This record gives sequence, C-alpha cells and structure tokens, in this order.
Amino acid sequence: MSKETAIFAGGCFWCMVEPFDQQPGIESVISGYTGGHVANPTYEQVCSHTTGHTEAVEITFDPEIISYKELVEIYWRQTDPTDAAGQFQDRGDSYRPVIFVNSEEQREVAEASKKALAESGMFDDPIVTSIEDAKPFYPAEDYHQDFYKKNPLRAQIEELGGRQQFKDTKWAR
Repeated sequence: MSKETAIFAGGCFWCMVEPFDQQPGIESVISGYTGGHVANPTYEQVCSHTTGHTEAVEITFDPEIISYKELVEIYWRQTDPTDAAGQFQDRGDSYRPVIFVNSEEQREVAEASKKALAESGMFDDPIVTSIEDAKPFYPAEDYHQDFYKKNPLRAQIEELGGRQQFKDTKWAR
C-alpha cells in the first residue's frame, strides 16, 4: 500500500485532528509545527510568535482509499478561508490557514480547489488561505496528540470559540 502525506494548517491543531481521523484511508493525523525557522520548536516557542511556525496537522493516508482532493475538501470545511490573520478565537501567524503541498500534483489540486471555492459564491470576501511548499514538520509534544480523545470537554470548548458555529452556518449542506 502506497502512503502519502498532506499538511494542513487551520488554526488550533487540536480542532484539526478529529475531522480527518474519522475518515477511511487515514493512517495517522499528527499535530505539529511547520513553516518556521527554528528546528524542533516547543509549544511555548511557537506560542511566542517568534519562530515563524504555524500549528498544523500532518496526515498520512492511502490515496487508493481517500484522495488528496477529498482531504482538501474536508480541510476547507474546517476553516474560514477568508481570514488570513488566524482562525476563529485563535489569532496570529501561528494560526493562519495554509495548505502545505508536498508535490506539484498536490499544488495543482489545491489551487484548483481554491479557485473553485472562490468561484462558488459561498463567500463574499476573497479566499485568502495560502498554498505553500511543505517545510519540515515537527510533531508537537505528546500531550497535544489526539487531544480530542484525551480531553473531550476541553476540545469541545475550543470548538465553541466560533469554529463550530461557522461550520454549522457556512458549511452545512
């Protein structure tokens, strides 16, 4: 079985794990940091907004079961693609929405999906989620992994910071 990876940043990484974790063909969803200039950053360093990192998830998947295009579609439905300054209650560069691509093929899929979303008329404001080349991905500390399973109440409270309401109103179909 061939494996591929996808890296998405969409605000707090705690909120980005469960929607992917629940899909068939997903081998793992790891919370971590990417896009910065410090090797092996800690959560505290990333939170200081001095390392350039973004909180993200790295998804290992079987493309014969779930396509990268399907993952991008799931990604959009977790985010506000019109907010470049963070996501919901999470503000700052470490929470900006980014699709980090690992190949030219992923870039083409992500760009086409972003264009289709922009042309869909779903949003009045421009789609500002950036599409960038993948950079080294550093897994976050153990206590951040599978957070929604370990701390379901806290994870639910995080979702109530505007993300769930946005998903329910903007992405409900």
